[in-house]
Order: sequence, then structure tokens, then C-alpha cells
Amino acid sequence: MAVISTAPLRRRLRPGAGDQDKAGPVTYVVLGIAAVLSLFPLYWTFVAASNTGDRVAQSPPPLLPSGELWTNISTAWEQADMGKALLNSTVVAGCVSLSTVLFSTLAGFAFAKLRFRGRNALLTLVVATMTIPPQLSVIPLYRIITDLGWGNQIQSVILPSLVAAFGVFFMRQFLSEALPLELIEAARVDGAHSLRIIWHVVLPIARPAMAVLGMLVFVQSWNDFFWPFVVLTQQNPTVQVALSALGGGAGHDINQAVIMTGALVGTLPLLLIFAVLGKHIVGGITAGAVKS
Repeated sequence: MAVISTAPLRRRLRPGAGDQDKAGPVTYVVLGIAAVLSLFPLYWTFVAASNTGDRVAQSPPPLLPSGELWTNISTAWEQADMGKALLNSTVVAGCVSLSTVLFSTLAGFAFAKLRFRGRNALLTLVVATMTIPPQLSVIPLYRIITDLGWGNQIQSVILPSLVAAFGVFFMRQFLSEALPLELIEAARVDGAHSLRIIWHVVLPIARPAMAVLGMLVFVQSWNDFFWPFVVLTQQNPTVQVALSALGGGAGHDINQAVIMTGALVGTLPLLLIFAVLGKHIVGGITAGAVKS
């Protein structure tokens, strides 16, 4: 039996050839700077929330936390109904996220894999609606909400956002690549109807994109200010509407510390959700990116 020597091959490989995928010192420095710059706004919010308004207004401003955090939280709760605002924002963002993910997945599947007349024209129309500024629809939408008697009620914020054109386009693009047409045809050959195909074939494959879309929509809905500010009042606010009532004082003085405290309280639920679900979302993206 002939023996093939690998010595010439080993000599041709330069030292460190197998370490090309390892990060070097420059990589860690760049990532460290990016992490510091990304976290500094959140750190500054905490610092401002833990100081007095006069101290925050000084120049230079403080860079270290103080002991006024609980006092500022108490003041923010007195100036605005933050508890009700957090509950309303959770309900609104949760309902909008679930409905957008569901409807966008169904519509994206239809545009990606089903053949019907006018499919391309309808998709073009859906994408074209993304170019229309939302401010143009405020007056007719407000009149509809008023006629329905939904003024100052959270359904007036949920109903106009049950589906988004971006979500439909996002899911359509994902399913076009990730869902093989042969898999759908095989399911139909086995006698599966459309609902069964969606439940057992489409949804499992679309899960990574659904998780990402749900997170994006939840954050966008939580941070939405313009439309909730139009239809809601301080008696039934979302977080962003409640924040607009913070910081007022005697005369024209504005307490920046109380405003930053409200912003910190309104940001904590988003951080908590990402801390709990972020690993699953990133893992889902990685799993969806692997091709067999």
C-alpha cells in the first residue's frame, strides 16, 4: 500500500494559517469603542435620573450617579400616571406586534408562493404605501375614530396599526428564499389543505423572521408618539404621551432630571424584553440562515 506523505503540504502552510477566523486586538478595541458609544446614552439617562434638576442643568453636567433616583421616580409618578401608561403601552405594543406578525406572515406567504391574478400589481401597491407620509392620513383617520366614539381609548391606537406594509414586504422576501416551493407541493400531494400547510409548513420555517419582525414592531409601537398624542389624553396615556407631561415646574422651569427619569422607566421594559428574548431571536436568525 502506498503511503502519501503530508510533509510538503505542512511546509507550504504558513504559520497561523488556521487562525484567520480569530479576532485580533484591533477587533476588540473597535468593538469596545462601539459598545461604549452605544451604551453611553443609556448610562447618561441613568446618571441624569439619579441627580437633581439643578445639577443636571449645570455645565459641565455630572458624569456619576447620585442618590435622587427614587425621589425623581416618585415625582414622575405624581406628574403623570406612569403605571397606567406602562400598562397601556404594553397592551398596545403587544396587540400591534401579534397582529402585524400574523397578517404579514399570511400576506407574505401569499405574495411569495401563491399564484393569482394581479399579484405583482398588489405587491407594488403595498410597497408604494410605504412612501406616503403618515401625517397625511391623520385628519381622515381622526374623523373615523371620532365617528366610532373611540376618542381617548387605546383601540384608537391599535386599530390603525394592525398590519404594516413593511412587515408584508419583509416576510415576502424571507419566505421567497427560505420556503421551497417543492415542500408546499409535497404537502398538497399528501392532501394537506391551505390552513394545514400554513400551520405545519409555513409558520415553522418563518419563525426566525417572525421573531425579528415582532421585536421591531414592538419597539416601534412602544416608541410611537405622534398618533397616540393626537387621540389620547393624560387621563389614558401611553408611555410617550405621559412623558410629554413630565418636567413641568413653577414658571417656565423644566426639570430635566424628572424627564430623564420617565424616559428611563419607559425604556426598562424594552431592555427586559430583549434580555429575555434576545438570545432566542438571535438564535432563530442563525438557524434560519443555515442552508442544508
